[in-house]
Amino acid sequence: MNTQDTYTHGHSEAVLRSHRWRTAENSAGYLLPALVGGQRLLDVGCGPGTITIDLAGRVAPGDVIGLDLSEAVVDLARAAARAAGTPNVTFQVGDLYALPFGDASFDVVHAHQVLQHLTDPVAALRELRRVARPGGLVAVRDADYGTMTWYPPSEGLDEWLALYHEVTAANRAQADAGRRLLSWVRAAGYDPAGIVASAASWCYASPEARAWWAGLWAERSVSSDFAVQARAYGLADDVALEHVAAAWHAWGAHQDGWFAVQHGQVLARI
Repeated sequence: MNTQDTYTHGHSEAVLRSHRWRTAENSAGYLLPALVGGQRLLDVGCGPGTITIDLAGRVAPGDVIGLDLSEAVVDLARAAARAAGTPNVTFQVGDLYALPFGDASFDVVHAHQVLQHLTDPVAALRELRRVARPGGLVAVRDADYGTMTWYPPSEGLDEWLALYHEVTAANRAQADAGRRLLSWVRAAGYDPAGIVASAASWCYASPEARAWWAGLWAERSVSSDFAVQARAYGLADDVALEHVAAAWHAWGAHQDGWFAVQHGQVLARI
């Protein structure tokens, strides 16, 4: 991202709790078989660094750099790395449209849940390819909001999903990025012979997982940057947002509650 892009979620505590839950296993499983010790890896849009730190363990003693546009989030990632005792990872602030690295600098370039928030994901993919070494990999994964599904049916969650699409459209971003990753990678000029596209999902169905997921989104629906933007764009008022939050709580309390988040993912060999 750069300062011309608007990050729909922001970095409220509810958003950060969601991001800290992410690991290499639950968010980058498609990449893990390609990792070996000694690789140099760049994680773009690293957030609070949990995935980055996990990846650093997989490629140790190879150097790993996590990059994010937010100084505050980079500080959190640095603290997490110190707490984890991971010596081969560093974090820095940077713009993914103009990465502060030379051509062919990394064996692996990774971006998780990043392209969906950009006004020009194809340009970003070209920049990711620039810093990847010949024979290296670019790995991208994004959710596809249009394919998210849940049970029981909920009018309030239907309203949430419609509103999310409206807010991201106002940000000139793409909520349904997952299904588009293959086309974006091809448009960025990657070799079609080196592209492997796939899909994977998160599922929240246990009582604990339902309560966690519902609680996050109930809070985010009224107090995150998503809520701020919905109000600023005239797409929702406080009453509408409270209605959405209540729907999340109701879904989370239902013993039959089930929610799936579908992702598109692409590995591209350079």
